[in-house]
Amino acid sequence: MPRATPPKFRRRAAERPDEIIAAALRIFAEKGFAAARLDDIAARAGVSKGAIYLYFATKEDIFRAVVEQAIAPNLQALQTMVTSHPGPFVDLARSLAAALGQVMSRADVGGVAKMVIGEARNFPELARVWHDRLAGPTLGALTVAIVAAQERGEVRAGVPRLYALSLIAPLVVGVIWRETFTPVGGAAFDLPALAEQHVETLLQGMSMQDAPS
Repeated sequence: MPRATPPKFRRRAAERPDEIIAAALRIFAEKGFAAARLDDIAARAGVSKGAIYLYFATKEDIFRAVVEQAIAPNLQALQTMVTSHPGPFVDLARSLAAALGQVMSRADVGGVAKMVIGEARNFPELARVWHDRLAGPTLGALTVAIVAAQERGEVRAGVPRLYALSLIAPLVVGVIWRETFTPVGGAAFDLPALAEQHVETLLQGMSMQDAPS
């Protein structure tokens, strides 16, 4: 006997948390945390404001869910790339820069990152969640990879964590520029191209030998 199809309303209810998170990601990116209203998120998700409270107690809980489900998987994939890369550090650095350039090119990710930077003083929990789930682990994994590369004689002496930050920092600046100055007429930067050019420049300074072509 054919299996009964679940009622439409039941399938819809199961999808609602994901829809709320997707809507919140866009609203946070557009308006920031303080200005984002639950009414806005509900309207974007196509649900009632009361429906949000069935899944999330506070706006902070929604932000945590956005980080965990909409953003963290992208950076966790990068962390896996770093920790499992078997080859030379120059290859890892290039692959990581290319992947990070693509991730940071997403307007919603960049918008939320700018929101965290701008509102961290008034909402320190936002910064704590972003650091503990995203920035800290990514920087830590890259630092460990650089330590290993130094031990193999591939990377010059220097503070590994500072090298790791040097690799990531220009993309953060590029995102801040895009979210702050491009809307008011500042010429945009191509973030993947920035990542590609920067990693080649940085490798020339980090590598014990000239970075291979």
